[in-house]
Amino acid sequence: MLKRRIIPCLDVINRRVTKGVKFKDNIDLGDPVEMAQQYYNDGADELVVYDITASAEHRPIDIDMVRSVAQAVRIPFAVGGGIASLADMERVLLAGAEKVSVNSLAVRNPLIITEGAKAFGNQCIVLGMDPIANPDTARFPSGYEITVRGFRERTGKDAVDWAKHAVDLGAGEIVVNSVDADGTRSGFELNITKKIAEAVSVPVVASGGAGNAEHLRDAFSLAYADAAIVAGILHTGLTTIPKLKAELQILAVAVRMC
Repeated sequence: MLKRRIIPCLDVINRRVTKGVKFKDNIDLGDPVEMAQQYYNDGADELVVYDITASAEHRPIDIDMVRSVAQAVRIPFAVGGGIASLADMERVLLAGAEKVSVNSLAVRNPLIITEGAKAFGNQCIVLGMDPIANPDTARFPSGYEITVRGFRERTGKDAVDWAKHAVDLGAGEIVVNSVDADGTRSGFELNITKKIAEAVSVPVVASGGAGNAEHLRDAFSLAYADAAIVAGILHTGLTTIPKLKAELQILAVAVRMC
C-alpha cells in the first residue's frame, strides 16, 4: 500500500523560519537548521525549505543554509526560492538537496523545467504553484488562476492547464499551495488539489491550510494527494509529527510510523 508523506515546510527570511496567513503578517519562529533537525528526529518523511525573499530581492538562495540543513538531516528535502538558472539548480543539489522547487521562474521560463529534468532527472524538479480561485471559467476552466511572487501577481494561466503543461515539460512532482487556504488551519483546498491530481501522472502534494490530522486525511482520501505539507501547527507546537502520524493511522491512512 502506498504510504502518504508528511512534509514540514520551512519558510525562511534572513536565516529565520517565519509563518504568516495568506502570505501576510509573518512572525519569527526559529532557526531553520535546528528546526529541520528536530523534524527529522520526529519522523518527517521529507522537508521543504523555501528562501521566500530571495527571488524578490534578486539574490541567489542561501547555499550555506542549504548545506547546513543537508548536514543536519538524513531525509530528502526540496529547496526553493532564488533559483534563477540551471547553474543555481546544480548548486542547490550539490549542497545536498534532493529536489529543486521552481515557481515564478517556471512561469517566466517554462523550458527551465525541461532543462533541469534533462540535467538532473525528473524526480529532482518540483513545480510549486500558488493557485487562487477565479470565477471567470471562460478564461480559467478549472476555476483557478496561477499567481506568482507570493500572490502579488496574477499570470492569466489556468491552474490545471499549467500543471499538465509542466508535467509534459518534465516536472516530476507538483506542490499545490492554495493562496486562499494558506496559514488558515481550516483545511486544504481540496477542489483544486483533486483536479490537478486527476489531471497529471506525477505525485501531487497538498499545501496550505493544515490544521489537524483530519485535514490531512481528507487531502489524501478526497483530493488524492500523495503527500501533505504541514507548517504552522508544527512550528507553534499545536501538534507533532508522531502525534499526526498516530492519528492518521487511527483514521486508516497508511503512513510511515516514527
